Amino acid sequence: MSALDGRSPLVLEVRELGRRAGAMMTIRRSAPAPADLVNPMIGIPEGSDLAIDVMAESVIEGVLITGTVDAQLQGSCSRCLDPVTEPLTIDVQELFQYDDGDDDEHDEELPTFDGDLIDLEPTIRDAVVLALPLAPVCDEDCQGLCSECGTRLADDPGHQHDQIDPRWAALGTLFTEDADSTDKAATDGREPKEEG
Repeated sequence: MSALDGRSPLVLEVRELGRRAGAMMTIRRSAPAPADLVNPMIGIPEGSDLAIDVMAESVIEGVLITGTVDAQLQGSCSRCLDPVTEPLTIDVQELFQYDDGDDDEHDEELPTFDGDLIDLEPTIRDAVVLALPLAPVCDEDCQGLCSECGTRLADDPGHQHDQIDPRWAALGTLFTEDADSTDKAATDGREPKEEG
């Protein structure tokens, strides 16, 4: 008796393959995404559609699954934090070993299946998490946010802050006072006095 639930959309039944090497079957289905197919910035929302299109092939060691999974990613731009939605297509390939109870013949690195059921969830999870972008962007030219005030730079292209190093602040006041005395002399009609 298998511990897997054959009614789960991510569990494949491969009974018709038997153990005839070279026998193949194509499986196409839609399944709800399991939880935690995410990284801190983007992921596949739990319950959203996964379009599974795989081929199961009987080989001497077990059943080889190859194909693709399509999904829709949702997250935030790593530069400006705007919402990001983009399609994701991942390739999946996994060899599931027969579980005959002989531990000497098993490769510990490969998953097994018991009876006629194969659980695709761990394979899909590994492939999706590795394929997720670590720093998604809403647009390749996204300028992000101002580091001083958080303004979105795409909304205000000329945005800037005057930054004065406190060590030079006193010099800034000298230039301001000099400019003020020049302006005052011009309004009085006098020549600005030269320092010397």
